[in-house]
Amino acid sequence: MTSAVVWWATVTGIVALLAFDYVFHVRKAHVPSLTEASVWSAAYVGVALLFGVGVLLVAGPATGAEYFAGYVTEKALSIDNLFVFLVIMTSFRVPRADQQKVLLFGITISLVVRTAFIFLGATLINTFAWVFYVFGIALLMTAGNIVRHRDSDERSADNVMVRLARRFLPTSDAYDGDRLTTVVGGRRVMTPMVLVMAAIGSTDVLFALDSIPAIFGLTQDVYVVFTATAFSLLGLRQLYFLLNGLLDRLVYLSYGLAAILAFIGVKLVLHALHENNVPFINGGEPVDVVEIDTAASLAVIVGVLVVTVVASLLSAKGRAVNLVAAARRHATEYLECETDPAVREDLFQKLLAEEAQLRGLPERYRARIRREEQLMALLRRAHAEHEALAAPGGGPAG
Repeated sequence: MTSAVVWWATVTGIVALLAFDYVFHVRKAHVPSLTEASVWSAAYVGVALLFGVGVLLVAGPATGAEYFAGYVTEKALSIDNLFVFLVIMTSFRVPRADQQKVLLFGITISLVVRTAFIFLGATLINTFAWVFYVFGIALLMTAGNIVRHRDSDERSADNVMVRLARRFLPTSDAYDGDRLTTVVGGRRVMTPMVLVMAAIGSTDVLFALDSIPAIFGLTQDVYVVFTATAFSLLGLRQLYFLLNGLLDRLVYLSYGLAAILAFIGVKLVLHALHENNVPFINGGEPVDVVEIDTAASLAVIVGVLVVTVVASLLSAKGRAVNLVAAARRHATEYLECETDPAVREDLFQKLLAEEAQLRGLPERYRARIRREEQLMALLRRAHAEHEALAAPGGGPAG
C-alpha cells in the first residue's frame, strides 16, 4: 500500500504543475508557437516517463508495466478527446488566442472528475467482485458504439449543461478576450467563454465513464491508476496545439481505441470469471479461464496504436479528411472568429495552401468534396470577403 507521505507528495507535485500552467502559460492570451507546443509537450511526456521509471525501480517490474500500460491507454483516450474539444472550439467560434484557458479549465475539471471516479471505482471493486463484469461489459459496449458512430456527425458541442447555462445565465453575444464576464449596456453578463467551459466540463464526465473502467482493467492499484490518469492529462493543452493540424488526419485512431477498449473489456470479464462469486455463474465458484498479464496487455495496446496511427498517416483518405477539416476550420475562423487583420491574412494564406493541396487529390476525393455544398459555400464566402477587403477603399464586409 502506498504511504500517505507519497500520496501527498504526488498530489502536491501534480497541483504544482497545473498551477505553473495557469500562472506562466495562460495568464496572457496567445497562440502557442509550434516550438512552444513541442517543447512543453515533450517536457510533460518526459516527466510522465521519468515517473514511470521511478515506479519501475521502486515498486518492481509488474507495477511499472501496469503504470505504463495505463498511461499509454489514458493518453490515447485523451488524444481522442481532443477531437471533441476541437468540435466545441469550432462550434463556439473561440478565437485561437483564447483557447488555452478553456483547455486548461477542461483538464482541471477532468482531473477532479476522474479522481472522484477512481476512488468510487476502487470502493466498488473492493466491495463487489461482480463490478468487473459491469466494467467489462461497459467497455465492450463503448467499443461497439465507437465503431458504429465513427463516421457520423454526432459529436456536438450542445448538451444539457450548455442548454441550462444558456437558459439561466445572461450571456453576451461576443467574447471579451478570455474573460468570463463583461459589461453590456451597463450590466455585467457572462461571455460565451462560460458556455464553452460548460460544454467541455460536462463532456469530461462522459470521458471519465470510459477511461476509468479501462484503466481498472489494467491495474487495481489506486495510486497507479491515479498517477497514470493524471500524467496523461498534464500537457494535453500543449498537445492540442501541437496536433491541431493532424487531429483530423488520424482517421483510424477511433478504430484502434475501440479495439483496445474491447480487448480490456474481455480482459476484465476473464478476470471477473477467475474471481467469480456470482451465484448464477458456475454456482458461485471461480471459473478456470486464461488471464491476460500486464506485459501482454501493454504489447497489444502499443501495437494497436502504432498500426492505427501509421495507417492513418499513410492513407489517402486521412489526407483528404484532414485537408477538408483544416480548410473548413480556417475559413470559419477567418469569417467569424478573428478580427486582427494580420491573423486573418495568415488564416487566408493557410486556406489557399489547403485549397491547392485539395486540387492535387485524386478525382474521386475532389468529386466528393465538390458535392459538400456547405463547405463550398463557406470557401466562396471567405474568398469574396478577402477580395472585398483587398479592393481599393475596401473595409470589413457587412
